[in-house]
Amino acid sequence: MGALDHLSDLFDCTSASSGARSRLKQRKQLQTVEIKVKMDCEGCERKVKRALEGMRGVKQVDAERKAHKVTVIGYVDPDKVVSRLAHRTGKRAEIWPYLPYDVVDHPYAPGVYDRKAPAGYVRNVQDPQMSYLTRASSTEVRYTTAFSDENPSACSIM
Repeated sequence: MGALDHLSDLFDCTSASSGARSRLKQRKQLQTVEIKVKMDCEGCERKVKRALEGMRGVKQVDAERKAHKVTVIGYVDPDKVVSRLAHRTGKRAEIWPYLPYDVVDHPYAPGVYDRKAPAGYVRNVQDPQMSYLTRASSTEVRYTTAFSDENPSACSIM
């Protein structure tokens, strides 16, 4: 939305300007949607690509058969892409649930590590209980540093 669009909306006296504004608000941003769908052969890959290429707003579709991953780039809604893929192909589809293991603090912690994940990926878990277990609170840090074998005179309870 440029300056000319903004100025034309300001000086437009017709009643259709409110409809034009609502249309501008409905524009979707360019985004990348990664989907997990099981593809066994070239035919499955071709079927998945064809189902998504015909969708309005899709600019590019890339399928990685070995990773069971489809990447869609375009002006689309992720939920609509997943539902269309599931409906058109009859396959179970979901948003890509994995992250590269370099991004995760503790990739081999239970709940994060997934044996079914592709190589180099771990499950994307946003569990508050999991993050609570991986970090020490400030009181725990004080308790553990109060007693030190290296410096016996540093004990604060005397």
